[in-house]
Parts: sequence; C-alpha cells; structure tokens
Amino acid sequence: MALHILPILTFLFIGFMVSQAALPPEIYWKKMLSNSDMPRAIKNSLPKPEWMEDKSTSVNVGKGGVHVNTGGKQGGGTIVNVGPHKGVNVNTGKPNGGHTNVNVGPKSGVRVHTGKPGGGHTDVNVGPKSGVGVHTRKPGKGGADVGVGKGGVIVRSGPKKKPVFVGVHPGPNPFNYNYAASEAQLHDDPTRALFFLEKDMKLGNSMNLHFTRSTNAATFLPREEATSMPFSSKKIPEILSEFSVQPDSDEAKVIEETIKGCEAKGIIGEQKYCATSLESLVDYAKNSLGKNVKAMSTEAKNIQDKVQKYTITMVKKVADDNEAAVCHKQKYAYAVFYCHKTKGTSAYVVSLMSPNGSKAKAMAICHKDTSAWNPKHLAFQVLNVKPGSVPICHFLPEDHIVWVPNN
Repeated sequence: MALHILPILTFLFIGFMVSQAALPPEIYWKKMLSNSDMPRAIKNSLPKPEWMEDKSTSVNVGKGGVHVNTGGKQGGGTIVNVGPHKGVNVNTGKPNGGHTNVNVGPKSGVRVHTGKPGGGHTDVNVGPKSGVGVHTRKPGKGGADVGVGKGGVIVRSGPKKKPVFVGVHPGPNPFNYNYAASEAQLHDDPTRALFFLEKDMKLGNSMNLHFTRSTNAATFLPREEATSMPFSSKKIPEILSEFSVQPDSDEAKVIEETIKGCEAKGIIGEQKYCATSLESLVDYAKNSLGKNVKAMSTEAKNIQDKVQKYTITMVKKVADDNEAAVCHKQKYAYAVFYCHKTKGTSAYVVSLMSPNGSKAKAMAICHKDTSAWNPKHLAFQVLNVKPGSVPICHFLPEDHIVWVPNN
C-alpha cells in the first residue's frame, strides 16, 4: 500500500508546485531540450541547494511503509518515511544543527521547514485551501515572505545579499568586437592567450593557451525574478542599491560595463542579445537556430592558472558558417550571458593535451570576416594582424556556451 501512496503523493506534490511556480532548471531543460545534454557551463551556473551532498543511502520497505536513510558525514543525513496513514515525512539532518523537515499529509497538504545553524530558517506551507506560503528568516538580517492564494501573488522581501565578485576587475569584454583593448587586457587578461589564427588549428600543432575556470560564480535567477529587476544603464543607481554595491567600487564599474555592453549596438552583421535567465537563454537559442538545438561548452581537466603549452590531438567541425550562436558569461551579480550570431562564423571541438597532464576538450570559434571589428580589438593586437586580413579563431573559457543545430 505504501508503495502506491509514494508515487501518488509525489505526483500530487510536484503537480501542485509546478502549477504554482516556474519549473526547476533541470526539468525545464529536459522539457525544452530533450535531445540535448546540459553542458558543464550551464550546470555550473545553476543555483546550488544547500542539501545537495553525496552521502550513502539505505532504503527499507516493510509493512509500515517505506523508510529511507542517507547517512551523512558528521551526523548529517536524510530520513524519508512513507506510511499508509501519516503520508510522507522527510527530515534532512545536517551537521552543526541544520535540518530540513518535509511533511505531506492527505489533509494538511505540504509543509517544509528548513532549520539553519545560527537560528535562520525557511518555512513553506502548501495547503488545500490556504494556497502557498513561504517565509524566510536569517539571523540578524531581513527576510522574505511570499504568499500565493486566490488573490494572486504577494512578495515582501528584506535586504538582499551583496554579490561577491572574486578576482573580477573592470575592463572591456574581449568577445564584444566593438571595443578596443585596454592596457590592462593586453598584459593581464587571461583571455588574450585564447585567440589564434585559423591556419594554426592543425593536428599535432602546439599552442600556448590559458584556460580559466570561471568568469564568476554567479548563478541563474528564475525568469520571473530576473525580469522584475532593472537591467538598464538608466537605472544604474537603483541596481547598485538593490545589490548593496558602492557606486565608486570596482563591482559598480563591472555592473555598468556589462549593462552598457548589452545595450550597445552590435557590429555589422551581428545579431546580439543578453539573456538574464536560463529560460531566456534557451529561447534565444531556439529562435536563432531552430527548435532542435544543442549546447556545448569547453571542458578542461587538471588545468593550472597560467599559460601552458598544449598540443592539438583532434579537430572536429560541429557547425558550418552561420550555424553557430555563442553565449559568453558576463561579470554580473547573477548569471547573464552575452549571446551573438555573426556571419562567416563556424564552430569546432578541439582536443588538447599538455605535457604536464592538463587536457581540454575545447570549443573553438572561427570568424572569417573581421573587417567590422574595432581595429584595436584585443585579437588584432595579440596576433599582430589587421581587421579583415585573415580568419581569426578563439577558444572559449569553460563557462561560455556554443549553440549548434542538433542534426
């Protein structure tokens, strides 16, 4: 009997929550792109639930229903009980006093309580009559209350956490071809080592490259939340206030540069768009290339934070001219991708190996026509060539994405 109750309650719970809110990112991806695996660049930009930890799990099925226990380190674990009368009860015990309780009853609906170390907590209540109620409270800080009932949605939020820009400094986006390189970029920007000439992309050839893990650790916001926030150069003061960023700080300059880069007119033949959510990112790809598309990103292993010598061990073309759209993760308070599609652009997967064991399956983008680029763009100065003279290519950092037709 218990085995029948579990899928029914699970279905009812998921169905109710989906009807009230946006789909979770992984489910949304599968719904919209069922034939495309989610690349690492997307996975690394998804919000990370606090309870996601790798633990051992035990499952017992008896007359009393179903009992699941995931034994965790330092006393943490998750316990799930499914009984024929009491419904579903989930308790995630965490080290240092944190825990999560989920109760699903046939009459009381759904109730979630997350107790956090230091006194913070989150309560979610879903009832058959009262609708959905969410209350979050952090120690010594403001909280947020969300109510969903017959009257619609009401949101009251307290102070937001200031975004963290680790190692991020102001400077032109090297993948925006309208801008001239700054002096700092010419000497310090790791992406300068990612540009190369198309003629050098040959099996057995060696290159000095610098792969970086991430532009920043910013994660996606749900579409509804992202669209409700200002994203305009006319509202910079409001945006800085929203994220508690000082107007004269490097963080403020980074935010302003990203917004203005998104607003700037593209070069001749460029279709550009800035996606501020996973949903808008997927919409952009499908609108640009058709319904059947797939996403790809660079994946590197054992890389070091410096320029290294790599040898090309494989080259495979994955998109012909005008078939690839590229999205570059920007420096911002939450995940924003600068996407563009330009004429004469093709995409490749290139396997690289370094003598010290570092290796990469890197996405390479090649531009046949660079005549409309800024003459002082980073690529021209690094490669010592002139606009429109030769095809220029560049590898992509790990948190950037290439969209191609999924043939």
